Amino acid sequence: MSNNTNKNCQAECLCGAVKITVAAVNPQFTVCHCDTCRRWGGGPFFAVQCGEDVSFSGEESITRYASSDWATRGFCSQCGSHLFYQLNKTSSYNMPIGLFSQLDAPKMSMQYFSDQRPDYYCFSNKTKQMTTAEIMAYFSSEV
Repeated sequence: MSNNTNKNCQAECLCGAVKITVAAVNPQFTVCHCDTCRRWGGGPFFAVQCGEDVSFSGEESITRYASSDWATRGFCSQCGSHLFYQLNKTSSYNMPIGLFSQLDAPKMSMQYFSDQRPDYYCFSNKTKQMTTAEIMAYFSSEV
């Protein structure tokens, strides 16, 4: 199943107030180096694509924040765990890979905002990379 979608994945926040069920998680994860992601989590955002078929238990503990014109971020209001980055246009979720402890053969496939990556870290993984200009061009067609 190394390049296939992981089915019916379960996750939860640090305190357990929010439980998540995702019908399909793509193990090909991305890393975002943008300023917003780094401010949100203190480092790059390692995200798996989860599509739209996502359900939450403990919805009352989820706080949503419109972090850009094209996306909303969600976190647990009890423990602060980062839960998702949701695209406004498609309602598709990207979630921190660390929420899913049982993914089969995850692999880094793309790095976003590679030109914003600070000099104090880098990854040896050979991946595709997109710059700020490339990302902005892409999202301007999506907004």
